Parts: sequence; C-alpha cells; structure tokens
Amino acid sequence: MPKLDVLNVSGQKVSEIELNESVFGIEPNIPVMHEVVKNYLANQRQGTQSAKTRAEVSGGGRKPFRQKGTGNARQGSITAPNHIGGGVVFAPKPRSYRYTLPKKVRRLALKSAFSAKVMENEMIVLEALSLTAPKTKEMISILDNIKIAGKKVLIVTEGVEKNVVSATSNLTGVKTTFVGEINVYDILNHDFFVVTKGAVEKFEEVYA
Repeated sequence: MPKLDVLNVSGQKVSEIELNESVFGIEPNIPVMHEVVKNYLANQRQGTQSAKTRAEVSGGGRKPFRQKGTGNARQGSITAPNHIGGGVVFAPKPRSYRYTLPKKVRRLALKSAFSAKVMENEMIVLEALSLTAPKTKEMISILDNIKIAGKKVLIVTEGVEKNVVSATSNLTGVKTTFVGEINVYDILNHDFFVVTKGAVEKFEEVYA
C-alpha cells in the first residue's frame, strides 16, 4: 500500500498515512482519463453560438439580375452564401453538447487520476486546513511552508471551507474545492494535489 507523510500547515511531518491501494495505488488508465476530461470540457460548453442561414437573412425575394445576357454567373437570390451579407452554409445553432458517461468509467478515471498523482509524488496530505480569517497572506505562507508556492495547486478539503476559498481566490493557479465537487480535469490540470487527511478518508470511504 502506498504511504505518504501527513504535514501540518507549518510544513512539518506529524504522522504517516497508509493509502488504500484500490483508490490511490492502481495502474492509471490513460484512455479512460482522456475520455472523462473530454466529457467534462464538453459539458462546460455554453452552446449558444448562432448564425443565420440563407432563409433567415434579410433581402432576396427576386433575382438580382436576369438569367442570361449579362455575362455573370446565374444568381437566384442575394441571400445565397456566395453573396456579401448572404446566409451561412450549415449555420451553427444553439445546442447542448452535454453527454453522460457510465458511473464505472467516471470512478475509474478518478481513481486513475489519484494514483497518477501519488506515483508522480505530486500529492500532499495535510493534517487539517482551516483559517480563522480569509487572509491571502496566510494562505501564501502555508503554500510556502509545504514548498509549492508559485505552482498550480488544487486544494481539496473534506467540506466547504469558506475562509480557505476566499483566501485563495486572489492566487493565480490555485483552486480550492471539496470532496463532493472533485473532478478529473482539475486534478490533472494542476501541478500539485493538496488534500486534507479527512478528505482522503472520505475518498477511500466512497471509492474503495
């Protein structure tokens, strides 16, 4: 079973945690992670793009000039796509890009992402993380203590920590979430995965 040091907010080792192998020690399935990331990005799309077809643009209703004798190619309407101000061929219309993946696929991708971070020594376990006030300076100090200041960091707490969220909102590359909102894209998109001990136990309870 993989083991990691448990650090306090001062960056000192306070204990060790033995991670569940079925959650944090599997062989990462790269194709499944890729599929889940594609699904996540597709579901983020607004799908509000819209353009007019030749039936919707203003104008038309008669031929711009007679069929024969002008020397020009024959034209039926100024709304045709080859005219300036004409309609768009196969114009995009508002639509939803959302689709779902099987629950087993999503779970496997998440466990693969966890395991990849453990294998690459990019997962840091904190004993606890809570702030008495939403101070960015204090958050920078904590990141500096655990030697990841200036990196892209995903911080995951067991529940919603409003002060932690507020303290990191001004930090470029730092994102805070909680167990119920974790996703594969965020894990892979950050250099370091910082998670509290309580969140690790929650992950093992849900995904083991």
